Amino acid sequence: MKHFEANFDGLVGPTHNYAGLSFGNVASLSNAALTSNPKAAAKQGLQKAKALADLGMVQGVLAPQERPDLYTLRRIGFSGSDAEVLQKAAQQAPALLNACCSASSMWTANAATVSPSADTRDGKVHFTPANLVDKLHRSIEPITTGNILQATFNNDRYFKHHQHLPEHTSFGDEGAANHTRLCSEYGHAGVELFVYGQEATNPSAVKPTKYPARQTLEASQAVARLHQLEDESCVFMQQNPDVIDQGVFHNDVISVGNQNVLFYHEQAFLNTEAKFDEIRRKMNTEMHFVKVATSQVSIDDAVRSYLFNTQIITLPSGEMAIIAPTNCQENPAVFAYLNELVTLGTPIKQVRYYDVKQSMQNGGGPACLRLRVAMNEQEVAAVNPNTIMNDALFTRLNTWVEKHYRDQLTVSDLADPQLIIESRTALDELTQILKLGSVYQFQR
Repeated sequence: MKHFEANFDGLVGPTHNYAGLSFGNVASLSNAALTSNPKAAAKQGLQKAKALADLGMVQGVLAPQERPDLYTLRRIGFSGSDAEVLQKAAQQAPALLNACCSASSMWTANAATVSPSADTRDGKVHFTPANLVDKLHRSIEPITTGNILQATFNNDRYFKHHQHLPEHTSFGDEGAANHTRLCSEYGHAGVELFVYGQEATNPSAVKPTKYPARQTLEASQAVARLHQLEDESCVFMQQNPDVIDQGVFHNDVISVGNQNVLFYHEQAFLNTEAKFDEIRRKMNTEMHFVKVATSQVSIDDAVRSYLFNTQIITLPSGEMAIIAPTNCQENPAVFAYLNELVTLGTPIKQVRYYDVKQSMQNGGGPACLRLRVAMNEQEVAAVNPNTIMNDALFTRLNTWVEKHYRDQLTVSDLADPQLIIESRTALDELTQILKLGSVYQFQR
């Protein structure tokens, strides 16, 4: 049976904006209040997804969240008609309105953690939506995320869906942005690497001092239990708190893995060699640990270019390629390193560059935009087929974007009641295109 690693990219929503909501995310904060381009952002994301499909990859899409989130605004005391709720929030609590208009669900690396059937005791693909409790604007996502995942992976013979973890900082969970699966082949049992920022229940454990550690060891262990993973299938590794304090808010900003390759910065982890030895013991194949030294690429250059927030994919030819943002081309140190990387004899033989600047300005690169789901051919066939990228879907989604999205959006536009109507009209049509059913609060 054939096996694949599918990528499901988050569609950019019609209210794509730069509100600078993410403390600890340098790009998000530095671009706060810039005018955004929702139509261009959505089309950039679609182009990247279509390009991977054209390379022969299994590529899908995930629907965005409804924004503005009037349901949350009503929960915190704003009342009246939809327009009145929006107006009152804009006048009385603009920061809360901005949070309820967040564009961040486009980064589906934070949507959930996924374990393939080759690793789980019951032989199903397991999904746990991330609770994202560290950030208000993201903590409102998990229920709708679960609805979208269940409508996309909608066959309980093959897929198992879990509720998100308890909504407490002890179980801070940021999803696949802190999770990498290593294996020889996608269909073979592998090692799931869970990277955490702090131990919530151990006050003496080291943790960052400037920026928050969003992933806890306790959350990672809980997901491993839910997903029925054996101890021999898991490695729990701590991210270096010093790099978190330098703006590395998720592990996927400082390392990325694919099959038997882990591409990482030398400052990425604590106890690096001991943990790499554990990975080697638990793997049944040769590992390639590709280290980037600080002397080659500084942490600042890595964060600004998102060198490690790239995707590593295995092409149908068997070669590995890095899918990088054009920002990596524009950074001299990073571009020089990537040109050298493909000559070093590692499995990575190509680098392909894509323009995702609308996402990059908001703090997320190519790896943020996708949720990886390793599946066999029977499981791929069980996925909602309307969510799988092909020529027809690409054309239909571009037409949908052209019809419903604004060219420009400012933070002040978020208080426009017309935006609610535009967004809901667009999302209602999208659920029909993707055959998702009623996944949004306004549809229920």
